[in-house]
Amino acid sequence: MTRDKSVDPITLTVIWNTLMSIAEELGTTLRNTAFSEGVREGDDFATALFDRTGRLIAQGNFSPGHLGSMTACARHAIEYFPPDTLRPGDSILLNDSFMCSGHFPDTFQVMPIFVDDGLVGYVACSAHQVDMGGAAPGSQKVHGVTEAFQEGLRILPVRFVREGQIDEDILRLVLGNVRMPDKVRGDLLAQHTANLSAASRLQQLFREHGDTTLAQAYEIILDRSEAAMRAALAAVPRGTYSFDDCMDDYGPGTDPIKISVDITFDGVGAVELDFSRSSDAVPAAINSYINYTRAYAIFAIKVFCDALQPQTEGNMRPITVTAREGSFFNPAFPAPSGGRAILQVRIFDAINGAIAQALPHRAMGAFSHWSNPNIGGIHDDTGRPFVMYDLSLAGYGGRQGRDGVEALSPVMNCSNIPVEVHETHNPVRIRRLEFIPDTGGPGQWRGGCGLRKDIELLNSTAVLSHLGDRHRFQPYGLFGGGPGALGETFLNPDGNAEPLHSKGMYDLKKGDVVSFRLSGAGGYGPVDARDPEAVREDMADGYITEEGARHDYAWQAEPK
Repeated sequence: MTRDKSVDPITLTVIWNTLMSIAEELGTTLRNTAFSEGVREGDDFATALFDRTGRLIAQGNFSPGHLGSMTACARHAIEYFPPDTLRPGDSILLNDSFMCSGHFPDTFQVMPIFVDDGLVGYVACSAHQVDMGGAAPGSQKVHGVTEAFQEGLRILPVRFVREGQIDEDILRLVLGNVRMPDKVRGDLLAQHTANLSAASRLQQLFREHGDTTLAQAYEIILDRSEAAMRAALAAVPRGTYSFDDCMDDYGPGTDPIKISVDITFDGVGAVELDFSRSSDAVPAAINSYINYTRAYAIFAIKVFCDALQPQTEGNMRPITVTAREGSFFNPAFPAPSGGRAILQVRIFDAINGAIAQALPHRAMGAFSHWSNPNIGGIHDDTGRPFVMYDLSLAGYGGRQGRDGVEALSPVMNCSNIPVEVHETHNPVRIRRLEFIPDTGGPGQWRGGCGLRKDIELLNSTAVLSHLGDRHRFQPYGLFGGGPGALGETFLNPDGNAEPLHSKGMYDLKKGDVVSFRLSGAGGYGPVDARDPEAVREDMADGYITEEGARHDYAWQAEPK
């Protein structure tokens, strides 16, 4: 394009790298100043930069569910606060499920950036708050929640900061409705501080290069991002590829939730993902608002088609995500959605299953599922509420040429929160944290193992809001690979080992141990094609037992 000639390549490179650096640094500042474990250790946040019209220009490498929702969130903020109503130092706060990333714990702050009293763009960041009120500690109770009004404090866009001064009335209103006001306050202020740091750097970039040059650079970045994505999509064989899977259910005694996707590549550079065949919205807090559905659908397409390009508004343009209104993946407010976090792996798995038909060399067996329980109550020693927000992450599916790896974050880009952090901040003791042998799906390339985490309650009482899946439907294997083992959860595994539902709510007492056992990941390729030496190495490493090797691979011990 002729616009490419208006900014020389060196200047363009400096601008582009600086923009990405600002977005990453914004996240680093947020992480290093946050109060909660979920943000500070779990990396449950995201960052972004926008131009003056709200177009996404650059993002940090953080949580895809937040990142993919940022554009819609920023535009809703701008609709409520048009540019001529904003002043230097203002900042907008919101957490609405439909406008943002699908549930109230995710708070977004969007800050306009001014240079010489002229609006030049916006910076934004999100953070998963440890609690936003509602029916249970952590605000992620699923079963028994039938409308969004039960889920906690809903914040439509408000001017949280006015000309550099935090609105103490708004802050007091928020903190008066949450169980952990100190941590929520700390994380909200960390978001504001992080935006301030990014704003300073972005203002400096404009002063160095000028508004005209930055505007030209933005157009080039967006156009080239779009062109790269269209070229990658055009390389996928034309056609419609479909896949169906199921969530366990939405609470004890309920039916499975059908997850269906139809993906149409047009062969010339565009793709549409349609989730309309999925189940209707359910009367429980696990529905996926369209922004969240779109976020992980876009992420999956990038993974398979254009993984290394930074995400901008440009490379989102060729991707259309739809779902019929009222369906599980496009509910209408006030559908509850507090536990929607558990869906992100399943959205990806459905897309992976469909794209495996077109790009088998890039697909993989289904991921292990993950566990996102919240354990909360009143701390015996302090008399104050506590909420243990946990992220337990297990294995990747096998893929062409490589076994699935263990204990990494599938899809969501967060991190296992360290045992020591949980035990320092909450009245719990982690009794076990280990891989579960014989749980990875067998195949030419084995799926990753499941993960076991046993948590003992040291407090007199607490409430567990369980948030897991794959207790009924195994993670699938591909091209002859076997499925991963089912997940399980038990109360007091060394006692009567009472099974717990994957989305149930339970009262705990001192000494109770909850044993979370995540499913294994799916295998890839024919089981009988696995190298016998790889089987021996797996046994030596403890990934499979000798009994498992005989059962899954017909392995026979060498005579002594």
